[in-house]
Amino acid sequence: MTVSTNKSGGWTLNLGGGQERQFTTKTEAVQFGAREGRASGHAQLVIKGRNGRIQSERTYGADPRRSKG
Repeated sequence: MTVSTNKSGGWTLNLGGGQERQFTTKTEAVQFGAREGRASGHAQLVIKGRNGRIQSERTYGADPRRSKG
């Protein structure tokens, strides 16, 4: 899942599989994405700023990466 800006100045949460949800604020989009990630049991939420750069990443469930980091 990815939170990013949209053309109307709001925020879009891309849920994957062509599904998107639109939000007025970034906080709403991140909160909804976090709830969806916890509910699915295995998800990654990528949060981008207005400049399009990744600000943070959150992993829900077991992290498949085997290396430290």
